[in-house]
Amino acid sequence: MEQAANELEPLPVSTDPAFDIYFLSGKKFWYQTCFCAYSMARHSSIPLRPVIYDDGSLAPSYQAALRRILPNVQFVLNSEVEDQIEAALPIAKFPYLRERRSNYPHIRKVTDIHAGSSGWKLVLDSDMLFFRSPTILTDWLQSPQRPCHMIDIEPSYGYSRTLMTELAQATIADQLNVGICGLNSDDIDWDKLEYWCKTLIEQQGTHYYQEQALVAMLMAGKSCTIAPTHDYIVKPDREEAVHPQAVLHHYVADSKPWYFRYAWKHIAAL
Repeated sequence: MEQAANELEPLPVSTDPAFDIYFLSGKKFWYQTCFCAYSMARHSSIPLRPVIYDDGSLAPSYQAALRRILPNVQFVLNSEVEDQIEAALPIAKFPYLRERRSNYPHIRKVTDIHAGSSGWKLVLDSDMLFFRSPTILTDWLQSPQRPCHMIDIEPSYGYSRTLMTELAQATIADQLNVGICGLNSDDIDWDKLEYWCKTLIEQQGTHYYQEQALVAMLMAGKSCTIAPTHDYIVKPDREEAVHPQAVLHHYVADSKPWYFRYAWKHIAAL
């Protein structure tokens, strides 16, 4: 799949204003980011611009490969990210968020992309592929009014619903998945997020799904744009990966083998 990314035909250059889609990426994931952004652009009715935040490992060679295939890509490099984090989330005031950022990279999809920034942003996981026009997302990009997410196959938060609800003071979505995550940077209360992070850890420890839990709490009680499960599939089975019928697949857990064996080849053949 990584070799095939290097062989993708570059997307055509458009002079029309583009709508930004955001990724966190680096050495281990650049080619997955490439396939996700490329597949979305190929099936989109509007021009898109990938904005890729460097996780600290996005070396110039990977930037060059991405720029060849995605000509209008924008990079926010690690040095710039670190300066922004220092200014927006100083460690003395946000020790828990900063510790999580150092030891739990998933949280960077929230901290690095939103802290010190403003406006609506659609953040996408790299391990996803688009097979048809993602109308619900292109409509959202053109007029974002409320948060956006997809639905998981089961509740995956790592923390008790009781504690999450108590902290958020609102109803938590049953099975929110952050492979697609539309949030307004201006609406994030970082002091509250720090308190939530601290309390979750003190009462129930750290967890792999903590980022998803925190985003679910940020979206709790709000009207959201929710990607329908029949078209935006988390953990597709082998048959769906071989013969995709949905708009999007998010390849988590046991669906990874189908992602690496079959699914990306549909995109490479476009």
